[in-house]
Amino acid sequence: MTETLPVPPVRLLVLNGPNLNMLGKREPEVYGSASLDEIMDALVKFGAGNGVEIRTAQSNSEGDLVDAMQSSVDWATGVIVNAGGYSHTSVALRDAISSVPIPVVEVHISNIAARENFRHQSMLSAVCAGVIYGFGHVGYRLAVQSFLS
Repeated sequence: MTETLPVPPVRLLVLNGPNLNMLGKREPEVYGSASLDEIMDALVKFGAGNGVEIRTAQSNSEGDLVDAMQSSVDWATGVIVNAGGYSHTSVALRDAISSVPIPVVEVHISNIAARENFRHQSMLSAVCAGVIYGFGHVGYRLAVQSFLS
């Protein structure tokens, strides 16, 4: 007789950084026409349909993002982060990701490798479990799916 072990719940924090609150208004040719609220609402529903509890947060402040990353371990089993412009500049956020004992997946809506040179390098990627970019808003769903496999 084979014993089935219980599957631990998947609880994800989706953390969005500066200017992502402007989605739908800012450069729709790059980021699309959907607002962050629309994208996150759809993601929460997608998660629920797959047995994943998702909480979302957005801040334009680097310190708030660091605080959220550090406190994520009190509840989440993983983090999805789109740090926006801080991906290319924030040692503090990189260190916060390194300090948490749960996997973090970095997401970018646009293909950062096809954009301005300064966007080609992320300070966060090397300390994340994985990186997804260039798939538009679907990248968030792909990140959720990565926690299910």
